Amino acid sequence: MLPSTLNTIIATVAISLTGFIGFFTLSLSEKTLHRVLFVLIAYSAGTILGAALFDLLPEAVELVDEHLVFPIVAAGFVFFLFLERVIYWYHGHGHEFERGEEKVTKGFAYLNLVGDFIHNFIDGMIIAAAFINGFVVGLTATLAVLFHELPQEMGDYGILVYAGIERRRALLLNFLAAVSVIIGGVFGSLFIASVEWLDGWMVAFSAGAFLFLSASELIPEMLEEEDRWRSVIQLAILVLGMITIYSLGLVFPHE
Repeated sequence: MLPSTLNTIIATVAISLTGFIGFFTLSLSEKTLHRVLFVLIAYSAGTILGAALFDLLPEAVELVDEHLVFPIVAAGFVFFLFLERVIYWYHGHGHEFERGEEKVTKGFAYLNLVGDFIHNFIDGMIIAAAFINGFVVGLTATLAVLFHELPQEMGDYGILVYAGIERRRALLLNFLAAVSVIIGGVFGSLFIASVEWLDGWMVAFSAGAFLFLSASELIPEMLEEEDRWRSVIQLAILVLGMITIYSLGLVFPHE
């Protein structure tokens, strides 16, 4: 087994365990939950943006022809916009669900699972492509995906429960959807490694995807904060997330 494949499996297995995190959110008070999400959303935005700007984009520029690299980055951005507007049209994100919501239907909840399965599968492929191009690239992509998954999985579990699905069944379904990241990772490792040019293209595509997730999903949530000092704190947390990713490149130089 190639080292990149082993790293991908370890990383995606770790991420799949976030499918269980929703179980703990229902034991939290509303106030505590919002405090957790307040930090996670900002830090997630910073790590994803940092991964795109400090790691994936520079790597893509080295791997892909200069005439193709930025069109591929744009394609990644547009593709994830497509997922958001079509597959995820009715998808509930981690910070959007309300406790006690009675209008959440089982059809909505299962549609949410389908969207989550597809998204996680693509995340797995992104991680695989990143590890093929080096341990540091893979590590930064893994951290970015991990911190994005934490608030999302909180909401996904809540949606299933409020749709009337028994809690143990909801936990199992949420975990099964999260497991698709492992499937995507293994598939990506085998498929991308067999096509010489595809790893660079996937890195460029991933950069566009991360730019979309940060700039179009997470940062707009931060902009809804009306309190001036809380906004300053969120900005500082976002910068901390970017510094985390940048520091990884200094501690673990690219291979």
